[in-house]
Amino acid sequence: MLEAAIFDLDGLMFDTESIWVSAWGPAFKEQGPELKPGLVKRFFGMSQSRIEELVAQAYGNDPRAISAVHEHIRIGIEEMLAHGAPKKSGLDELPALLADKGVPCVVASASPRALVETHLRKGGVEGFFSTVIAGDDGLPSKPAPDVFLEAARCLHAAPTNSLVLEDSPNGIRAASAGGFLSVMVPDMIAPTSETRRLATRVCNSLLDVRDLIAKGELG
Repeated sequence: MLEAAIFDLDGLMFDTESIWVSAWGPAFKEQGPELKPGLVKRFFGMSQSRIEELVAQAYGNDPRAISAVHEHIRIGIEEMLAHGAPKKSGLDELPALLADKGVPCVVASASPRALVETHLRKGGVEGFFSTVIAGDDGLPSKPAPDVFLEAARCLHAAPTNSLVLEDSPNGIRAASAGGFLSVMVPDMIAPTSETRRLATRVCNSLLDVRDLIAKGELG
């Protein structure tokens, strides 16, 4: 039986990844250095501090590149605070089913806490989530499992009986490293043979996850 459900936010609960991706070009253009092809795909699921580390490595500690990371965050947050982001299919239905079953839910996201809480409030789903683990809490970034382990600890749940819901390969790697059940609901990156091997299931939407749980096929 499931003891907890742990939700990523960007790309899983809300259609934010396209907003974050579109902010990279203007941010680098503003600061000067050219955005390296393929670099952005490495960032999905990572905290800002980990992204800064990767950018520093990729650009030889060029301070303009680090400034571009900060500008990217500013652009993305400004857009989402002003306009929000669309809810992904099933975001209303899945937490409602879990609530009916007495399964507590928590958000574990690389995004800043203020932005996570804004999305939950604007999306009308904040009442389903008892805890938020955010990117500015100082925990190691995915694919390290620390954010998920902290979420399970907060809910007094065993990882082996807790379900992680993720859209990114880094999130699935983190869930696997922590010993969690996991479902990948792909967004910007299609599942690879690695993520299919590590994930308990791969689903097309949160509605599919709801149906599996309703039928007793997860947990």
